[in-house]
Amino acid sequence: MAMDYRGDIFRPPSEAHSILLQVTTGCSHNRCTFCDMYSQSPFTIKPEATVMADIAFAALHCRRQSRLFLCDGDALIMPQQRILTTLDRIAEQLPWVERVSIYANARSILRKSEAQLVELREHGLALAYLGLESGDDQTLAAVNKGADARAMIQAGQRLRRAGIKLSVTVLLGLAGRERSLEHARATGAVLTAMDPEYVGALSLMLTPGTPLHDDHRKGSFDPPGPLGLLRELGEMIEHTELSSGYFHANHASNYLPIKARLPEDKEATLELIRKAIKGEVSLKHEASRLF
Repeated sequence: MAMDYRGDIFRPPSEAHSILLQVTTGCSHNRCTFCDMYSQSPFTIKPEATVMADIAFAALHCRRQSRLFLCDGDALIMPQQRILTTLDRIAEQLPWVERVSIYANARSILRKSEAQLVELREHGLALAYLGLESGDDQTLAAVNKGADARAMIQAGQRLRRAGIKLSVTVLLGLAGRERSLEHARATGAVLTAMDPEYVGALSLMLTPGTPLHDDHRKGSFDPPGPLGLLRELGEMIEHTELSSGYFHANHASNYLPIKARLPEDKEATLELIRKAIKGEVSLKHEASRLF
């Protein structure tokens, strides 16, 4: 007997030791040109009985794990009552779980009223991961993200007002060399407007079979090199003002691992990036970078 997993399972790095409860398969959008995570997994909402059986399994076998992550790519799009039922069963059968988190996109967040999001928080949903990728409308449209900067800001602010903590992912290099700094500045502005508790910066790694990889092979997309990505990261942090949040760029895809609390560590982080650009700080070898 084991938990029911269908297709590939993805979770944020910070959920590495969490109970992974798959309530949906695939991604409800699944049209971003840089991503193939769910290309082989059609979007479905899993049967309620299957999810409840998995929670019962976790109650017996996952007693040392204090966090739980609701998979897959956009579980928040489930009907409100289904999420509430799931959260209530988690609280009932896994009372030692201290945090329940979820992936969400702008569309699924904005489909929920603020009152509904408050209700989810009251039933135990503590944290949502939102893939912003870029705050630049031209870049968002080019990669077919499915939302513009205004919608992203509205979604992030709605979660924050509801009391659900927000972790935002941004993608260095997504705009290519030509719009690298515009992408960085606009993304910093959107992050400032959202004011999330957490920001995670990843670096673009082109995946064979994706439209963006095809564009690169045809010569119509030119990603920044390592130093260009560092300049972009510095520009993004320069234009990001958080009231009290963490800005991490320690994902395996990044050339320079960074863990900073903003605003306290902002100047020291920018100085570290400047030193790395000058060659005074070693970067990760290309072979060591991972998706």
